[in-house]
Amino acid sequence: MTLERKQPRPKKCAVKTCRASFVPRVSFQSWCSPDCAVVIARHKQEKKRKSLAIVERREIKVRKEKLKSRADHLREAQAAVNKYVRLRDAHLPCISCDSMPNDSDLMTGSRWDAGHYRSVGACPELRFEPLNIHRQCVKCNRNLSGNAVEYRIRLVLRIGAEKVAWLEGPHPARKYTIEEIKTIKAEYRAKTHELKKGQAA
Repeated sequence: MTLERKQPRPKKCAVKTCRASFVPRVSFQSWCSPDCAVVIARHKQEKKRKSLAIVERREIKVRKEKLKSRADHLREAQAAVNKYVRLRDAHLPCISCDSMPNDSDLMTGSRWDAGHYRSVGACPELRFEPLNIHRQCVKCNRNLSGNAVEYRIRLVLRIGAEKVAWLEGPHPARKYTIEEIKTIKAEYRAKTHELKKGQAA
């Protein structure tokens, strides 16, 4: 007695632009024709190439991270904090001269800095303190060396005399570890992301 061979069920071609119905010769066949087989093979090759590229980029990123100096980490963390401050103060005037942004400035941020009231050089302990950093026009921050007198007048109005007095008071020396700096960078990137989500809502 011979067993009758079971006929394979028809399938639809796996190529999205084809999707023709066909009867596979073997169970794993997913293409209806040699042309579609070539398309699938190329797609698999491209997928593999992209996966390898992602792995390579990750490895490069890890290697670059290991080569970074403490100064590199400080610079990146400061950039993250400054970006957050510029976004936080996006619709506020310059802390020193009350100039307001126009629409193109809001889109590019090109005319605006994140200016420290107490400079990083004078008080490195407050370099990441958001009360010490406010959005400031390039003219005041760079050309007028921070325009400190006007900065203080408006800072008192914005955050109150008590907080300004705290900023101006003594602060214990702070030597950030690389891990602490990385944490600050991650924290302010997350805060910036949340602010953007809130503004888009």
